[in-house]
Amino acid sequence: PLFPPPKTTSLPPLSLRSHTMDAILALSRFRRRRFDDAIEISSNMLEKNYADQALWFIKCRSLTAKNFVDDTDLEDEGVAEILLEDNAMASAPRPGTSIHRPTTTASGRTSAMASRQGARPTTQSGRLTTGFARPGTSTRPQSRQQQGGVNARDLVSTAFQGSRPGTSRPVTSSGRFVRLGTASMKAMGDKFINTEQLDFKKYAKRPAIAKALCDYLIYLEHNPKKALELAALATVEAEYNDWWWKARLGKCYYQLGLYRDAEKQFKSALRQQDMVVLYLELCKVYLRMDQPNTALEWYAKGSHNHPADTHLILGIARVYDMIDDIDRGIQYYEKVLDNDSSNVEAIACLASNSFYEDQPEIALRLYRRLLQMGVNNTELWTNLALCCFYSSQYDMSLNCFERALALADDENMADVWYNVGQVAIGIGDLGLAYEAFKIAVSVDGNHANSFNCLGVLELRQGKANEAKNHFATACELAPHIYEPFYNQALLAFHLGDFKSSYDHVVTSLDIYPEHNESQELLQKLKLKFMSL
Repeated sequence: PLFPPPKTTSLPPLSLRSHTMDAILALSRFRRRRFDDAIEISSNMLEKNYADQALWFIKCRSLTAKNFVDDTDLEDEGVAEILLEDNAMASAPRPGTSIHRPTTTASGRTSAMASRQGARPTTQSGRLTTGFARPGTSTRPQSRQQQGGVNARDLVSTAFQGSRPGTSRPVTSSGRFVRLGTASMKAMGDKFINTEQLDFKKYAKRPAIAKALCDYLIYLEHNPKKALELAALATVEAEYNDWWWKARLGKCYYQLGLYRDAEKQFKSALRQQDMVVLYLELCKVYLRMDQPNTALEWYAKGSHNHPADTHLILGIARVYDMIDDIDRGIQYYEKVLDNDSSNVEAIACLASNSFYEDQPEIALRLYRRLLQMGVNNTELWTNLALCCFYSSQYDMSLNCFERALALADDENMADVWYNVGQVAIGIGDLGLAYEAFKIAVSVDGNHANSFNCLGVLELRQGKANEAKNHFATACELAPHIYEPFYNQALLAFHLGDFKSSYDHVVTSLDIYPEHNESQELLQKLKLKFMSL
């Protein structure tokens, strides 16, 4: 015959075929990001043969990918980082050179920031708010130097406060990740890898397994010390020519608070391999060391080498927001949209800026764009309601507030009711406004703006004592807001308590030096004191 039949060969045993198929199936589940299935298949096979390196590798990578957290963004600082911070910071940095003191100048504040503070709210650290909530930018307590000699007890009390009422900060910046990792380990049952008994020198000679183990230690075990030990040995085995290990060394040094060592490792990795993630990690180190200008230089260098990458452009815009250079930040948000027209952060920041620049119609169009993209939360519907109200679309405003209240929870319901009260004042319904502010303070007892507005409404009804108490509460809860200090100073002036009025108006001017009403009241007080 032209084609003779093939020689018969014996098939492998059924157990071996089943083992191979299960390994292929686990790998297929991992590549399709079905990590739970991959972990389950790998665990069942490892119970039969715990020394199977292929299945061990698949399970290790699946666990890491399931618990992976994108840590290229700046995260919130923990209590330990705030209270035990030993990095030397300038007490009076030059304008635009500090994130922690964005408004500091030789005379107090920058003119651009001061002119905007009356129209745009500020955070506790004195930074102008943007249209997008980011970690590490809005709730950082001020250091002892920034508070101008405030006693340590006040510093500790502010350091332990979280971003939400009734919550506290983690002990360290990785405290939240440690809790998440503990919960995942409990759900899995027995611990997968006993890191205390591993011989890192043996694993360092196997690059593929060592890299999987290093990521496991960082993202699942959250043990940067062990990961640093493994990365250091693997770097030596690679003869210092593998940029990946240098990047992991920098990540470990950063999590341990050794920022200068992390900077050296990231720069060394960049000299070997030009990667976007290395620029992001290096700039995060500089931001943590309060060097925004150096971070901008590296962001610009990375953007020049990778012009189509939006992460670097977005990083430049964020840094400009941190130092209160809003106009330049808006330019880079527009560049982000030129490359990625569906970037939620850029659209939200442009919409917020348009609203505070008295262009609610443009802001309404941008927020509607977010709604069309699938974003559906309380904050978006509240912003839509405010834009509709200031665009004279009153019927749509009420419908948007109803949607916002339907989606609200205890974390943001007070803000919704506060905005309802502001709209009620705009249409002249003071009764509705009073009820809305009352509901806001009942939901969130730390909502200072609602207390301030309640004080104004109480004063209109002739209840001076209740108004004074509300103003005092607002001043205690939000010492970074100038309105309650001015209102309390004005009330004390009309009651004849000129000394208290002077103290409060001086505090108001320290917060917002360009406030005309406070300047006029201060002049009246000086005339009163001169006539006595």
